[in-house]
Amino acid sequence: MASIDPSTLATNLATAYTQSARALLTAQTKSAQATSTALSKLQSALKAFDSAMDGLSNKKGLQQRSAAFSDTALGTAEANAAAIPGSYPIFVERVATSHQVAFENLPPEDISAWPAGPLNMTVKLANGGNFVVNLANADSDGNKTLSQVELARAINQASGNGGKVSAQIVTVGGQSQLMLGSGVSGEGGKVSLDVTGLPAGALRDKLGAAPKELVAAQDAVVWLGEQNTGTRIQQGSNQLTAIPGVTVTLKKAQANGSAAAVLSVAKDDGATSANIKTFIDAYNTLEKTLDELTAVGKDGTAPAAFASDAGVRSLRNRLGGILRQEFGGLTLRDLGINADRSGQLSLDSKKLEKTLAAKPDALDTVFGSTATAAPSGLMGAFAAQLDKWTSSTKGQIQQRQTSVQTQQKALNARQTRLDTQYDTMYQRYLKQFTALQQVQSRMSETGNLFNALGT
Repeated sequence: MASIDPSTLATNLATAYTQSARALLTAQTKSAQATSTALSKLQSALKAFDSAMDGLSNKKGLQQRSAAFSDTALGTAEANAAAIPGSYPIFVERVATSHQVAFENLPPEDISAWPAGPLNMTVKLANGGNFVVNLANADSDGNKTLSQVELARAINQASGNGGKVSAQIVTVGGQSQLMLGSGVSGEGGKVSLDVTGLPAGALRDKLGAAPKELVAAQDAVVWLGEQNTGTRIQQGSNQLTAIPGVTVTLKKAQANGSAAAVLSVAKDDGATSANIKTFIDAYNTLEKTLDELTAVGKDGTAPAAFASDAGVRSLRNRLGGILRQEFGGLTLRDLGINADRSGQLSLDSKKLEKTLAAKPDALDTVFGSTATAAPSGLMGAFAAQLDKWTSSTKGQIQQRQTSVQTQQKALNARQTRLDTQYDTMYQRYLKQFTALQQVQSRMSETGNLFNALGT
């Protein structure tokens, strides 16, 4: 009689008992994991496309302009799609400066006799942006002496300051000075002190006296055209926005009597094409990902996670529908952007040039912006559709991931119960076959005994 192996028999029978349930559970677990992975991949693809559109929106238009001074030392310039190409004569008579003053030889002030209560000094700006510095608690180390460092700290930390004036201690020729620098450029940022709220003493006298002016508060003066004959502009900032669509940052003044510099604004076809390519590449990447996630499978290849998912197919159809929409009477096809049979976009540059020649604002009309406050055009429509899927609070992907996680928890619980069931059956069968093995052993011993008696 062949010997019995209780462990092997128990394993085989327990496995057979749970095999069908385990196979179903394994398939469901694999499917849930595949769905979760596919959702994460879809989320990444949609967000990458959305991020690309946000980047284009931040450029204030796909159609780009370039702007530059004939003398680059005078300043820099940036132009957006609203700028009109051309040459603009500009004379920079002076640039704006921020006021800086220094109070020299400020003595440490013995404040032991100062009265209790608010001890206010008012820092004043010419534009009315005043703020109060309370020196009652400025003695941070409690030694009853107000130092220059403590005075500077009190000014910087005053609640109404907010960057209007910065105070620092500098050492020149071995002597410390309190330097105040205005955070407001131009004449409106001129700094002065009102010390009438401080007790009489050496500190009040020094702060109340006229400081040493290091840099005068000066407005920028610019002429659109030649000096003294063009349009004069005086302002506190070195950023000039008088030319529509162009922002000029002034750096250096010209010598009186010299000729105006030329600010050239031109189409930047290279940057414009790069913007369009960014959109096309981003969309094509998204389309390729959707292809992979919805592949039906053939020639023995398993279907993708969303091969039969009506929601994802609806998303894809809606995105394709947006590509065909009209915006301002124009479509992507009018701009030379076409989709092939697989959904991939490509650009016909000649058609784009022809459309832009007839309608210079066509690109921005069609593409619009993803700006939350005022979404518009193609990118605004895409952003609205993507938000329905990618929103962290109410998006389809978030809801689906939550559902999958719930399903996975349930599958894990079923797996635990199945493992327990397997262990129970294994122990039962092991006990039974161990007992059978023992019976078999005794029968073998009895048979051997009879055989011995017969010889």
